[in-house]
Amino acid sequence: MYSTLKRILIGKPLKSNQLAEQRLNKLKALAVLSSDALSSVAYGTEQILIVLATIGFIAFWYSIPIAIAVLVLLTALIFSYRQVIYAYPHGGGAYVVSKTNLGVTPGLIAGGSLLVDYILTVAVSVTAGTDAITSAFPSLHAHRVAISVIMVIIITILNLRGLTESATFLAYPVYLFVVGLIILILFGIFKVATGQVPPETHAPLGAAVPGISLFLLLRAFASGCSALTGVEAISNAIPNFKEPAPRNAANTLLMMGGLLAILFTGVTLLAFWYGIAPKADETVVSQIASETFGRNFMYFFIQASTALILVLAANTGFSAFPLLAVNLASDRYMPRMFLLRGDRLGYSNGILALSIGSIILIVASNGQTEQLIPLYAVGVFIPFTLAQTGMIIKWLREKPKGWGFKLAINLLGALITATVLAIFFITKFNQVWYVLLFLPAIVFLFKRIHRHYDDVGQQLRINAEEKIPPIEGNVIIVPVAGITKVVENSLNYANSIGDQVIAVYVAFDRESEKKFEEKWKKWQPNVRLVTFVSQYRSLLRPIGRIVDVIDEKAEEYNYEVTVLIPQFITKQSWHYILHNQSSIVLRTYLLYRKNIIVTTVPYRFTK
Repeated sequence: MYSTLKRILIGKPLKSNQLAEQRLNKLKALAVLSSDALSSVAYGTEQILIVLATIGFIAFWYSIPIAIAVLVLLTALIFSYRQVIYAYPHGGGAYVVSKTNLGVTPGLIAGGSLLVDYILTVAVSVTAGTDAITSAFPSLHAHRVAISVIMVIIITILNLRGLTESATFLAYPVYLFVVGLIILILFGIFKVATGQVPPETHAPLGAAVPGISLFLLLRAFASGCSALTGVEAISNAIPNFKEPAPRNAANTLLMMGGLLAILFTGVTLLAFWYGIAPKADETVVSQIASETFGRNFMYFFIQASTALILVLAANTGFSAFPLLAVNLASDRYMPRMFLLRGDRLGYSNGILALSIGSIILIVASNGQTEQLIPLYAVGVFIPFTLAQTGMIIKWLREKPKGWGFKLAINLLGALITATVLAIFFITKFNQVWYVLLFLPAIVFLFKRIHRHYDDVGQQLRINAEEKIPPIEGNVIIVPVAGITKVVENSLNYANSIGDQVIAVYVAFDRESEKKFEEKWKKWQPNVRLVTFVSQYRSLLRPIGRIVDVIDEKAEEYNYEVTVLIPQFITKQSWHYILHNQSSIVLRTYLLYRKNIIVTTVPYRFTK
């Protein structure tokens, strides 16, 4: 049943030599890896207006200069990450750049920040998409958490089916969103140009705003920078591109930057001209579409495409998180299971880990996007800053041809991103202070994992000077629960491989012990039987005690001790629940005892 369901949901396994077929061309890569950045248009302007709304309607004109500052930062980031792509064509982005040029700890900070940020990407994208749906259908607002969780599960299944299939599916909603928003912007500009939007709907540019402060403007700018999340994803996922991968990735990055700039500028201008104010139950894009088209087909088309791209923007996380986990696991900072490819050649363990983490965040935040966005944005600006700083060190150290211009680009990027990061901590400290707790914890965990792998490698390494003494013999201990075919099968196998065979029986009262000893002498007189009475009905302690005693004696003669556990295998898997699982519990208990070999002898039932 499990295998059938898996094939229906995920599809048939792919051969390893089909990996090249899973790589993406520029158009599909733009849909998969840019959906996060492009979708942030739906809430980037809104985040600016939410901050300005604390002063009042007259302050909304500040959204224009703030948007210009965001676009300057976007330009610096695009050109900076374009250099990262060519300098580190095997992917890894900020993690690889920081680790190579700044050291292990900065690299792990960048890697840890991005891992958490990709989990936040999924949570924020899906909850924002749910907000777009509930804006059009307010009756669904009470079910936003359940809707978000279902959407994460659907996207997870899509990604488990493979990169090419998910990219083909995702391309349509992304490009529908782009086309829909461009139509919205053009129609909105036409209405403004033809005088259909009264000038009194918005505050005039340059109007004096009582109570405005630099602190508030910086806070609004930091909120607007949430529109830049996802810019780094392409540099992490270069191996997903068709050859020549670096050039295709760099061109895709430029395409994404251009589209993001156009859409963000258009939405911000329309929000200003229409005098849009943020509402708790309706998004800014929904209000703009309603003002431009009314509640007709085009309005619902805009809302539907916005909801789709916001939900499917989570796919950027699903594409980049597994590859970043692969880089960290290759360097032995994450479990090796993240290196394994699944049936469809994707890194399934990374996909599942991301899915579980995002669902936990959605439930914990009760599906409220505004609670996640500040942490989401600061999580990405840490690696932004580290990556730019790392590239500065690289150019100063290597000084390749034209390094001065490259240095200037990364220096500008580093200064701006560091400034934005400082603004976040100053203006939104009560919302982002968690970073100061979880980042050191993640780095500490990475280093503990790395130390474990170092210790394991040291212990597994063969040393010519150290000779392991040969095993002189084997003592087999067979726990028995009765006189059955299962026990007989196990004893036969034990006699074939062991020098000495000892059966161990645990009774719960003296009478049962005596009866079993009498039966055993008649059935297996040549096999030594050791019995115990367990007053507390425990199998583990008595068997553990006899194992320890025999192991101490066996060491004197360089004998190995093997505990051979009989286990029957039922024909139907559901039959297991009808039997106790003492053999599994005993095996788990004994596996962690020193110098003991634990093995299982199966006896298969036919009906």
